[in-house]
Amino acid sequence: MEKIFISSVQKEFTNERKAVAAYIREDPLLSTFFEPFLFEEIPATTVKPDAVYLEQVRCSRIYIALLGIDYGYEDAEGVSPTEREYFFAKEAAIPRWIYIKGGSETARHPKQEKFIRLVGEDVSRKRWNDLDELKKEIYRSCILHLRQTGKITTTDFDSSLNNDATLDSLDVQKIADFVNVAREKRNFPFKTTTPLEQILKHLHLLRNEKLTNSALLAFGRDPQSFFPTATIKCAHFHGYEIEKPIPDYKEFGGTVFEMAEKAVDFILSKISLSTGTREKSNRVPTQYEIPRAVVAEAIINAVAHREYQSKGSIQVSVFKNRIEIQNPGNLPEELSLADLQIPHGSYPHNPLLANCLFLTGDIERYGTGTLEMCKLSEEQGLSTPLFSVPDGFKVSLWRENEQVIKHDTGQVTGQVTGQVTGQVFLNLQPEERIVAVVEGEMKNSDIQAILQLKHRESFRDIYLIPAIEQGLVEMTIPDKPNSSKQKYRLTEKGLKLKVEVLRERK
Repeated sequence: MEKIFISSVQKEFTNERKAVAAYIREDPLLSTFFEPFLFEEIPATTVKPDAVYLEQVRCSRIYIALLGIDYGYEDAEGVSPTEREYFFAKEAAIPRWIYIKGGSETARHPKQEKFIRLVGEDVSRKRWNDLDELKKEIYRSCILHLRQTGKITTTDFDSSLNNDATLDSLDVQKIADFVNVAREKRNFPFKTTTPLEQILKHLHLLRNEKLTNSALLAFGRDPQSFFPTATIKCAHFHGYEIEKPIPDYKEFGGTVFEMAEKAVDFILSKISLSTGTREKSNRVPTQYEIPRAVVAEAIINAVAHREYQSKGSIQVSVFKNRIEIQNPGNLPEELSLADLQIPHGSYPHNPLLANCLFLTGDIERYGTGTLEMCKLSEEQGLSTPLFSVPDGFKVSLWRENEQVIKHDTGQVTGQVTGQVTGQVFLNLQPEERIVAVVEGEMKNSDIQAILQLKHRESFRDIYLIPAIEQGLVEMTIPDKPNSSKQKYRLTEKGLKLKVEVLRERK
């Protein structure tokens, strides 16, 4: 039996504390594994209260905190019992489940605001407004804990069989493309001529002649027909916060590979770009203000580790000073936020999906992605990415070394660390970026590669076609637009614009 220590301001949550304890004790499943502890239930004693509750925290297996408006009683050092208990549990490495009543706009005691911010730097938090919501969140946490500790076994969404899908639900060409890439990147043992069922069984995506959910997410013809919220919503804002009107908004679907490529390309089209010369190579070197590898890693992490049973989608917000990527999901119980910036193990939420992304090289090595993001950001003179778990998992990537953190209080604080790369980054429109990199006559695939863009349709629709329509770029074989020998070159108008771009770069 695992003891759950329930911590809160007792006066504020008198009814909720009793209700939660009763719920755990009366539920047929939870009562088998858990026993809640309430301070008010212990008999009178001559021992000091603070010694009693800290001893009870020490011998508990799980710590639950209900955080609301009040900070509560303060001891001689001005610290509440709830805060004492929390940090005692942290030092003892006891799992901490935090449930905050109300939203970020809720007015709270100043010390409570500060405490909630400190908690948010350590662990995931869930919000609730009524008792039913609170019970639901606690139940989910309990079940997840039991699964992770092997007390109960259930089939994850990742490996669950989908009774509505057939092999016809998959795109054979997408699987062939995957095999070609996986052979090149990871020496995948099969060829495109290998029977489809054999490839899927090897990837553990086909079992008992039925497809798993991850098979549909990785290779489905239309994954969103099965999982409507398995999308990435991208928005661009001119300022520092979410506000209308929204200059650009896109929602990307398709397979996990396709939506990730589209989202990365969306971000790259919104951040500044630096172009070099052909002094050392025939290819014009380009560098984004945030390295492409950092952006891609953040997106792939969100795709691989999100909770696909959630009704929410991955949210990407491009602001003037940062990019925020938030996904429905939390850190695994084995990791804390601090672990993400040091060597750590890998605990993928969707292991079958993560394996597919590993085989294509989208995930380089398990457990190293966040370390690489921090390393590459620092090498380019940018502030270290910020990882947080307000409502789901969020990573903030900083632009131009300007770090602005928005807390639950709604307050914004900032710090400018200075530019150290020496690069001149220009905020060019997509069609202007083509002008900046095109030299002579070039294939569209070469232009796309220079701009570090992966998705052909996004490149064509966002970059190439607008450049042609604006008279900046022209085809070398205009009467055969689909010719394999087709190339593109700058028009006279495009050449004039290139001179202006180069002048700005200097």
